[in-house]
Amino acid sequence: MMPEAIGNALASDHPIFTESIRRIREHLGDTGLDPLQQQVLERLVHSSGDLGLVPLLRFSPGACARGIEALRAAAVILTDTAMAAAAVAPMAARTLGNPVRCLLDWAPASAPAGSTRSAAAMAPAWSELTQAATATGQAMPVVLIGSAPTALEQLLDQLQTGAAAPSLVIGMPVGFVGVAESKRRLATSGLDQIRLEGSRGGAGLVGAALNALLRAARSELP
Repeated sequence: MMPEAIGNALASDHPIFTESIRRIREHLGDTGLDPLQQQVLERLVHSSGDLGLVPLLRFSPGACARGIEALRAAAVILTDTAMAAAAVAPMAARTLGNPVRCLLDWAPASAPAGSTRSAAAMAPAWSELTQAATATGQAMPVVLIGSAPTALEQLLDQLQTGAAAPSLVIGMPVGFVGVAESKRRLATSGLDQIRLEGSRGGAGLVGAALNALLRAARSELP
């Protein structure tokens, strides 16, 4: 059953946003999702205007709760694009203050042969961020992939060689080349994850999913 009050509003919410969420709930009806999953779904639909996302959204068990736990433990939010970083930085600042980093901060000036800049950046970024998290006692980073399936593949490659696992992966790369393959690999990785099946995704959607978790994490604090 869908609870009557799903997602606590923040004081700064605009009335148009509040009314939009109310209408989305009317359209969605009873989704069978738990309250945290429902909030993620509502934010995705709100940001995209696309009710067709409903059957594509997947959660590993407990993923939302573990993501919130990590965010409260000062996890860095690592995005694959500057656009995704821009989508989450304002909400991070308004809620828990988590640092937001972009893979492109570590990227080479040009893509290596047969790869991409974001994929090349993942190895140094992940090494630096996980070592810092271990040294400071912070949670491992939360990873947002909205545009670069190659970066997701590179992260999964590193985990196979013993790298520390992220607290949560929001895996929604968009497009037609390498996207389905990377999502299938994520699905079987055993990682805590939120993902969209198929070709849909993008910076706006991973940002919306993460912002839903930030809102929930902040609203439940005393």
